[in-house]
Amino acid sequence: QVQLVESGGGLVQPGESLRLSCAASISISRLTAMGWHRQAPANQRELVATILSNGGGTNYGDSVKGRFTISIDNAKNTVYLQMNGLKPEDTAVYSCYAVERGRMRWGQGTQVTVSA
Repeated sequence: QVQLVESGGGLVQPGESLRLSCAASISISRLTAMGWHRQAPANQRELVATILSNGGGTNYGDSVKGRFTISIDNAKNTVYLQMNGLKPEDTAVYSCYAVERGRMRWGQGTQVTVSA
């Protein structure tokens, strides 16, 4: 079973950028897809971005389109989420996931807080 470790969260001001990383314990080529969800207090979990493991396709939540970019570094078995133009409403716990043999695997989550 793949293990996922996220990093890169923190506190930033509105308009600033952050890059989240999600390192997989196995080769990404053995996974179908990877991505990020987020959840703010009292909110439902929301899709942020997803990417096929071969890098062939991406999908973004409507609220982040044009601001966030997901990418894969196969050599490092790592998925990145570049977040630009952050807004206070982006504040949430961001969790990395991977699809392994039809099952979702989750990382522990990393907090992103956008506040002046």
